[in-house]
Amino acid sequence: MRAKQLKQAVQPGSEKHGSPAGAAPHMHEIKPGQSVVLLKALHILTQDGKMNQDSRRKLKQVNHLVQFIEPLLEEILLEQPAISLVDHGAGKSYLGFLLYDLFFKARNDASHIYGIETRAELVTQAQRLAADLQFSRMSFLNLSVAQSIGSDRLPEKVDVVTALHACDTATDDAIHFALEKHARCIILVPCCQAEIAAVLKKNKSRQPVRSALAEMWRHPLHTREFGSQVTNVLRCLQLEAHGYQVSVTELVGWEHSMKNELIIATYRNLPRARAGERLQEVLATLGLEEMACRFFPARTVPAAQAEEAEAAAAHVVEAA
Repeated sequence: MRAKQLKQAVQPGSEKHGSPAGAAPHMHEIKPGQSVVLLKALHILTQDGKMNQDSRRKLKQVNHLVQFIEPLLEEILLEQPAISLVDHGAGKSYLGFLLYDLFFKARNDASHIYGIETRAELVTQAQRLAADLQFSRMSFLNLSVAQSIGSDRLPEKVDVVTALHACDTATDDAIHFALEKHARCIILVPCCQAEIAAVLKKNKSRQPVRSALAEMWRHPLHTREFGSQVTNVLRCLQLEAHGYQVSVTELVGWEHSMKNELIIATYRNLPRARAGERLQEVLATLGLEEMACRFFPARTVPAAQAEEAEAAAAHVVEAA
């Protein structure tokens, strides 16, 4: 029944786009040409075209993120005919669907969006919606971020990698995926960075961190906040150490969330040595040497150091 309703809704001339004259005040959030049918399917709009405060905020958030991504896509298309984009931790695939609708749908090229999600029911829902809307250049895979790195269901090279609120180390897995796939652009909104905080807590009494600097994470709340901040700093340095130009900003409309930090990395083949040195200095200064494997590809870490890091990481998991 639902598929039939959607099919009827997208008959030529029947779909409404943009903000019609005399529309309700919330309609200004809808971009010109944006599919109202899609917004209803994503439950951003109700079936009678209304929008509540929560859905308005959600649409504002994703549209603002799309504004950051579109210029990056345009830049890539100046040099090649199509784009492959992988969205990790896709969830209900709001970002993928809205990007397809606003940017890719009107382009007659071989561009493709892949949504990666561990919850099978969300993958199935996204597959059905893409089929109903005839978004033929979208695929959805029931994989973890880590599993996707070696999956033959994804192309060997990927142009753009996104990861919105991929929890804890899944963001780092997305970075490793992007590096393995030689991605030109990486867009991250990190989430729930707990691993560094656990290591900071475990190593509180160790030298050289038994200093005034350790006051930054003496209290549990500060440990979480400082650990989150350090995690993202290390991620930025890691990307710079691989030749990426990195910018960090705050997303508009995400003010009520602690997870509003946007990291954008664009490959420019920049000098790498200084960023790599600074990364090692930060790890050493904070007593986080055991995390070297997390922020460097394994092949760049000496074998002895890699073994020590793996053993230490296992100890942290057991302690937790």
